[in-house]
Amino acid sequence: MARIAVITHEYDRFQSRRGLLLRRDSPYMLFDLLEELKRRGHSLRILRGTSAKPAADIAVLHLDATVTPLDYVDYARRFPFCLNLGAADISKRRISGAAIGRDDHWHGPVIVKSSLNHWGTPEQQLNNRARRADRPEPFPGVEPFDSYEIHASLADVPIEVFGRQDLVVEKFIPEPEPDGFGARFWLFCGERERCTRHVSPQPLVKGDDTIRREAVSVPDELRALRRELGFDYGKFDFVMHEGRAVLLDANKTPGRARNLSAFIAAGNANLADGFEGLIRQVT
Repeated sequence: MARIAVITHEYDRFQSRRGLLLRRDSPYMLFDLLEELKRRGHSLRILRGTSAKPAADIAVLHLDATVTPLDYVDYARRFPFCLNLGAADISKRRISGAAIGRDDHWHGPVIVKSSLNHWGTPEQQLNNRARRADRPEPFPGVEPFDSYEIHASLADVPIEVFGRQDLVVEKFIPEPEPDGFGARFWLFCGERERCTRHVSPQPLVKGDDTIRREAVSVPDELRALRRELGFDYGKFDFVMHEGRAVLLDANKTPGRARNLSAFIAAGNANLADGFEGLIRQVT
């Protein structure tokens, strides 16, 4: 059996105890995957910060931040093998296949997003906890941008948006459906995966507002992009547009969709098999 370490930020809260019975809980999908691995006999340590001795057979670099600080990357390199070591930067300016500039020739609708994952909320939370501990902010200068802005055309986007490095403008290209809009979500760990197409009445398709879903295949170009971006575990959000896959978001710390818990739980054993496949490669 393997010793597994999960590297988290010193101010992160990977798990907590909630409710009258103080049951362990977590906002992260990895929590459920690890519970399955523990049932199979593997041991687990949650590491906060970079001070603990790197004593484990395999680690997961699980910092809930868009760009992983270099000291954490260096620390992760001290383990025999660490998942997502190459996925240190998931900013939309780096990974989005729909990003466009002010002078691009695009005549359809566009959407303005934060270049940071989840609007920069994780960085703001880490900054808040650091301030409460009377410590320097780990991500100074993060500005809130807590909504998406959809515009009919590039010309309607305020000019100052294009000068902000914390924002990104993308083609707005959800897959149209008679009853709504579609988007695809690919979850993977090692060689195990599941990929589903979700349809929502909302143009911004999220797992929480899905009205129907179906299993779909993963395009080869997306697999190549996963290798290029250095992902061993995570979730890609993408659409098919004009016959090709367009990556919209890449997440190395995917969360748990509460109203899809039964659907997600059904795939935990499959993803755990993928994790054990990675273990066998290094032990």
